Amino acid sequence: MNIVETMRSTGLRDDLPDFNIGDTISVGVRIQEAGKTRIQTFIGAVIARRGTGLEATVMVRKISGGIAVERIFPLESPNVDSIAVKKRGRIRRAKLYYLRERTGRKARIREARR
Repeated sequence: MNIVETMRSTGLRDDLPDFNIGDTISVGVRIQEAGKTRIQTFIGAVIARRGTGLEATVMVRKISGGIAVERIFPLESPNVDSIAVKKRGRIRRAKLYYLRERTGRKARIREARR
């Protein structure tokens, strides 16, 4: 490894679990309101992962009140408190953008048998 790769790998987090595309995860996000800090959980399906190292991001999609909400979380951000895997998904694609056009049972992700 060269010097740049060595410096990038030294400060990476090691408390994040292994998860893949299609998994349902719970992301604990630090929210600061009126001088107070609290943790808000965002539970949804992982539809995309991008980047490596410090630039790694994950896109999580959930349905809230009948409206789809997608958020992109930088994995190395100090605002991401924790990530927990709720369900493992069984998929055959790298990106699940096709879920945007689907609703109801068509948008389900099969659960992996592990």
